[in-house]
Amino acid sequence: MNKKDAEKRISKLRNEIERLRNKYHVQNKPEATDEVYDSLNKELRSILDIFPEFQDLSAPENRVGGKPLDKFTKVKHEVRMLSIGNVFDREELDSWEKRNMKLLAGGTKLEYFCELKFDGLAISLTYENGRLVRGATRGDGATGEDITQNLKTIQTIPLILKSPFPDKIEIRGEALMKKSVLRDLNLKNEKEGRPLFANSRNAAVGSLRQLDPRLAAERKLDFFAYSVDQISAGKWKDKISKHSLKHELLVDLGFMVDSNTQICKDTKEVMDFIEKVSKVRDGLHFGIDGVVININDTEIFENLGVTGKDPRGVTAYKFPAEKATTIVKNVLINVGRTGVLTPLAIFEPTLVAGSTVSKATLHNMDQIERLDLRVGDTVVIEKAGDVIPKVVEVLVKLRNGKEKKVKIPNHCPVCEGVVAKKSKESGASVAYYCINPKCPAKNERYLEHFVSVFDIYELGPKVLRRFKDEGLITDAADIFTLEKSDIEGLDRFGEKSAENIINEIKIKKRISLSKFLWALGILHVGEETARDIAINFGTVANLMKASVDEINEIENVGAAVSKSVYSFFRDKNNIKFIDKLEANGVVVEKADKKTQGKFTGLTFVLTGTLETM
Repeated sequence: MNKKDAEKRISKLRNEIERLRNKYHVQNKPEATDEVYDSLNKELRSILDIFPEFQDLSAPENRVGGKPLDKFTKVKHEVRMLSIGNVFDREELDSWEKRNMKLLAGGTKLEYFCELKFDGLAISLTYENGRLVRGATRGDGATGEDITQNLKTIQTIPLILKSPFPDKIEIRGEALMKKSVLRDLNLKNEKEGRPLFANSRNAAVGSLRQLDPRLAAERKLDFFAYSVDQISAGKWKDKISKHSLKHELLVDLGFMVDSNTQICKDTKEVMDFIEKVSKVRDGLHFGIDGVVININDTEIFENLGVTGKDPRGVTAYKFPAEKATTIVKNVLINVGRTGVLTPLAIFEPTLVAGSTVSKATLHNMDQIERLDLRVGDTVVIEKAGDVIPKVVEVLVKLRNGKEKKVKIPNHCPVCEGVVAKKSKESGASVAYYCINPKCPAKNERYLEHFVSVFDIYELGPKVLRRFKDEGLITDAADIFTLEKSDIEGLDRFGEKSAENIINEIKIKKRISLSKFLWALGILHVGEETARDIAINFGTVANLMKASVDEINEIENVGAAVSKSVYSFFRDKNNIKFIDKLEANGVVVEKADKKTQGKFTGLTFVLTGTLETM
C-alpha cells in the first residue's frame, strides 16, 4: 500500500468507525457486532503504524491514548456555568412564573420546555472547526478543571461533530453512569475489597477525577447534551432561537439527547409532565432528581437575566427528599473559622437517598429549640441527592425519659474563651460566637479555608496542623515564607514531598481579587459576594477606601454585608495581615471593573402608571 492509498483507506476507516460508534452508543441502533468494530480499529492502527504521519490525536481511535496526568489544570469558562434554582411544589412553580411575568412586557406568552434533571456531573465541551478541543467541569461556575482526556473516553461524546457544524460551539450536558454499570462496578469492588460507591453520581464524579484516562474508560460513562451556550454567529442563530431547537441541533451534530422532554404551554402542563416522569423514574436507566423547566424562547430567557448565580428563565422541580429515622447519640459543638458555634447531631449510621449518613448540622440553637431536639431522641432525617442531610422532625412519642436537653456552653469548647450571642444589628441574631480572637479552632479552620480558596492542594488539614505544631507557621501569611529545608527534615516528610509542597505554594501566590476577598474570611462574604465586590472596586486599595454606602450600592449586597466589609478593612490587625501577605509575595490581580455605560451616574424619575411593574 502506497502513501496515497493509505491516506484514503485511513479516512474511510475513520468515517466508518465513527458512524458505527454513533449508531451503537448514541442512536442505540447497532449495525455491526463488537468483533467487526474491533477488526476495523485493528486495521486502522496497523496502517497508522506504517504511516505515522497520519496520526491525529482527535481521531476516534485515540479516545484512550493520553498518558496519566500529574494533576488537573484550571480552565476559565468563556461563558459562566450557572446553577439552577429549585422549586418543590406547584405553588412555588407558579410564584416563579409570576416573578418572571412582572419583569416582562404585558401580554408576553410563555412556553416551557421540560427535560429530566440528571443526577450526574455538569460538563462543558468546546468544539472548534468541528473538533473537540476542551472538556471541563463546572467548578465554581467561572473556573473549572480541564478533564478533556477523561471525557474523550466517553463513547457518547463525539470527538468530531457531524457536518455541517459551526466554527465554534460550546455544549453543556451531564456525564452519567447507568444504574446497571454502577451495580457491576460495586460487585467488582466488593470482590476486591474496595469501598463501594453510594450512588451513580458519586461513581461518575469519581471516574472523571481519575488522573489516568484508562481508568476513566473502564467506568463506561455516558453523556447527555442539553444546551448550547456559545455558538458562532450567522445561520446558526435561528437554530438556537428556542431551547427545543437546541436539542434538535445537538442531535444533528451527533450528540445523545434524552427523549423524555415536552413543550408545555402553561404550568399545569408542566405539572402533568412532572407527574408522568415521577411514575417512570425508578425504571429509568439513569438516576434523576427532578425536572428542569426552561422558558423555551431564547430571547425571553436571556432578557430575564440572572439573579445571584441562577438564571431567572429556568428552574428545577426537585422530587421530594428521601427520609429515614435514626437516634441522636450526641450533639457536638463545632467552632468555625469566624468563631461561630454550630451544633452537630451525631446519630446511628443510616441509609438515606443512596448513602449512609451519621451526622447532620443543626445550624443554630433556634433550630434545636424549634425542633425541641434532645440527645437520645428518635428523629426524622431528610436528604435529597447530594444535599447535606438535615433533621426535620423529632418523634417525641418515642421518648423514654432519659433524653438530655442540648445547651450551648458559656465557654468555647476549644479555648475556654467567652461565648457571646451576636446582636440583631450584626445580621446574625441566632448565632453564638467565641469572641477570643486567638482561639486555635478559629485559626485552624481559617487556615483550611484559606488554602482551599488559594487551591493549594498539597496543604491538607493534617499538614497544616503539623506545621503549626512545629512552629513553622502562625498564620496563613507564613505559608508563603516556607522553604524546602523547613519541611524535608520533619518526620514523615521527605525531600520529594517537601519539594511538591513548596512548588505548589510558589505557583499559587498569584490570585484573583474575588478569590482573595473570599479567602480573607470576611463575615457574610462568600464566593458570589466576593466576586460582585471585586468587579465593582477592582483593587484592594479601592475597597479599603470605600464607605459603607458605596459598598451597599453593589447589587445583591445588603446592609449587614456592607457593614461587615467596611469594619473588616478598619481593623488594624486585618490590614497588617494583608500587608504581610503582600510582603511575602502574594500578588492580587486587578479585577475588570464594571464597564461604564452612557446612563451610569444618571438618575431617572418615571411618572404615571407602570401596570406590569
